[in-house]
Amino acid sequence: MTAQLDTPSLGAAYALKCRECGATTALDASYACMECFGPLEVAYDATVVTREQIEAGPVSMWRYEALLPVAPGAHSRAGLRPGFTKLVRADNLAAELGARVVWVKDDSGNPTHSFKDRVVAVALENGRRLGYGTIACASTGNLANAVAAAAARAGLKSVVFVPSNLEAGKIITTAVYGGTLVAIDGNYDDVNRLCSEIASNRDWGFVNVNLRPYYAEGSKTVGFEVAEQLGWRLPDAVVSPVASGSLLTKVDKAFREFVDLGLVESRPYQVFGAQATGCSPVAQAFRAGHDVIRPVKPDTIAKSLAIGNPADGPYALDVVRRTGGAIADVSDDEVVEGIKLLARTEGIFAETAGGVVVATYRKLLAEGLIDPGAEVVLLNTGDGLKTLDAVAPTSQPTFTISPSYDDFETHYAGATA
Repeated sequence: MTAQLDTPSLGAAYALKCRECGATTALDASYACMECFGPLEVAYDATVVTREQIEAGPVSMWRYEALLPVAPGAHSRAGLRPGFTKLVRADNLAAELGARVVWVKDDSGNPTHSFKDRVVAVALENGRRLGYGTIACASTGNLANAVAAAAARAGLKSVVFVPSNLEAGKIITTAVYGGTLVAIDGNYDDVNRLCSEIASNRDWGFVNVNLRPYYAEGSKTVGFEVAEQLGWRLPDAVVSPVASGSLLTKVDKAFREFVDLGLVESRPYQVFGAQATGCSPVAQAFRAGHDVIRPVKPDTIAKSLAIGNPADGPYALDVVRRTGGAIADVSDDEVVEGIKLLARTEGIFAETAGGVVVATYRKLLAEGLIDPGAEVVLLNTGDGLKTLDAVAPTSQPTFTISPSYDDFETHYAGATA
């Protein structure tokens, strides 16, 4: 192991390490390796944590504080305290699809109703540690919500950048927190390029630029919770939405860390990725057997997944291939069908990314790429109330009548015949 670098104590985290060449640097605001320009991630020393210690922790993602790059006591500092969302056994959905056991990890229950509250919590802890008074991000919507809310709670300024064609619900649920919201005439990749330039010229903590190594670690808590909520064991398979690819890779990392710590028994599991056809560069690379992701111009209703040049795409490919999984894509019509299928069978209203996951799972079953007898966890990363436009055209009153009992009976009989 590389010698301990001169950095503040962040639990077991000892350095930022290049995912390509292995070079290490201090736990500062860096995201690219100075040796080869590869992406950096947090490296940890060996640590010891027991199930009992975790179970005695707060009912939030901070029960895994010892496994995150945060200073001791993160759980006690003011914040939105996301995590430990419901793992719902979806027996009705399973029966509809001819599957044995299906679970839905429903992260719509987080403070701003998406899994992004998790990643922002870890990034914000490090932003404050590094002295940033302004927290910023490039976002397709959910991250903007999470940054604006978390910064407000922490008494910090926020500046968030989004594509101007974002869903109205996500614009409103960001602006309401009172920070600065900048709409860009372009897609997410245009927004991200601009933010990288701004980050190099302003002393701001961009959660998914200069704070990205810490931000990404927050996604591990999804995997930690799945394993704990299943009774300290791993599922047969997980289906994750793919935008940048970070969530998929970090859930896999969480499973491997729990195995290494002896918290769960080692066993084979498969990781599957889900994309919308209108922005499916990782799925296309998987089908073609390529290791390099070819950027695309997004064109899909699943705007939260509309990243045409995903930073973690190659690593997502590595994970699904190593675990025997796959990455598939579905049309916008199938996305809407997936949203409505989950709502109709389980009472869970997912945003478009969740519709992508459900529809992709159905496609994987139909194509024989996933065993219907496998115990599968589907990741729902956000709330359908944020993407109402996707289902509004096909989600209207069954019929409209006068305030007459006879009128009701006539229409009801016709509607249910």
